[in-house]
Amino acid sequence: MPKSKYFRFAVWVLLILVILMVGSKLTFVLRPVGVLFTSLAAPLVISGLLYYLLRPLVRGLMRLKIPKIVAILIIYLVCVGLITLLAFNVGPLLYSQFLSLINSMPGLVQQLSEQLINFQQSEIFSKMHLDEIPYLDFANRFSKSLSTMATSIGNNVLSIIQSITGTVLIIATVPFILFYLLKDSDRISHGMTKLIPVVHQEKAREILKDMDQTLSGYIQGQMIVLLFDFIFIYIWYLIIGLNYSLVLALVILFTNVIPFIGSFIATIPAVIVAFIQSPILAVYVIVGVTVVQQIEGNVVSPLVMGRKLDIHPLTIICLLLVAGNLAGIIGMLFAIPMYAVCKVVVTRVYKLIQLRKQ
Repeated sequence: MPKSKYFRFAVWVLLILVILMVGSKLTFVLRPVGVLFTSLAAPLVISGLLYYLLRPLVRGLMRLKIPKIVAILIIYLVCVGLITLLAFNVGPLLYSQFLSLINSMPGLVQQLSEQLINFQQSEIFSKMHLDEIPYLDFANRFSKSLSTMATSIGNNVLSIIQSITGTVLIIATVPFILFYLLKDSDRISHGMTKLIPVVHQEKAREILKDMDQTLSGYIQGQMIVLLFDFIFIYIWYLIIGLNYSLVLALVILFTNVIPFIGSFIATIPAVIVAFIQSPILAVYVIVGVTVVQQIEGNVVSPLVMGRKLDIHPLTIICLLLVAGNLAGIIGMLFAIPMYAVCKVVVTRVYKLIQLRKQ
């Protein structure tokens, strides 16, 4: 029986459970590890994303016989120039719209309340036989939420200052981490394979290469899709005359990284602002965002990302539900790429086991 594969599997499961149980009791050991992980996670993740976005540019310059370090410095200078250009040209508009939105929030809440009352009393609402439903005071609830949020912000000034300080530190460290990732990525992967027995190093390199291609394809493709959504939805907001169009379009840029529900989350504030301006404008927002999402989902994403991840939509929905419950928005952001990487590793290892059995 000890030689049975099921017995060995059960022993491994029990061993893992024992390790987890012992680890949960040794909090004084795990707490420093947790602090170390949380401190390094943000700059490493941001640097990794930028690495996959900038690496094709570095390789393109190297094909022109430009040394790697010089190529990296050229890209850094171009990035600084682009950021400066955007800061001077787009920054004032973004700042004025954001400041105007914040200052107008109490008035917007009042206008939203009035629009809801007018809509409830409208002829369309009566024809829908919904006039008998008691009016839900959404506006008062919303204003109370804003007041609670403002009070919470006022009572947590120290936490806000600490968060700002942490953000500044992350921004300051990311360029240095990114530089060494671009410069020494080959040495890092070679060093990782050295930890594996020589017999399996070649297979390990193939697995790392597959993981690298999967992450690269996902991140680069996702960025192109996000830019497509942002540009065309911003143009649509400008055409229909939506207030705070740039700020609301940027919301889509940041939330669309979550598959399926990201666009829905981003559309809610735009619909609210449009409804305050005019109820018909809210319909225009929904129609425009739906059209852009259909073009992106049926044309742009298949062309840009192809079938590299090969993940069924039902699997993605299940992953998002589980990751959202476990780690919130952060978990939903990383659920798909982490699953894709794990799938590559498991598939490769399974194939190797099957080959060895043959």
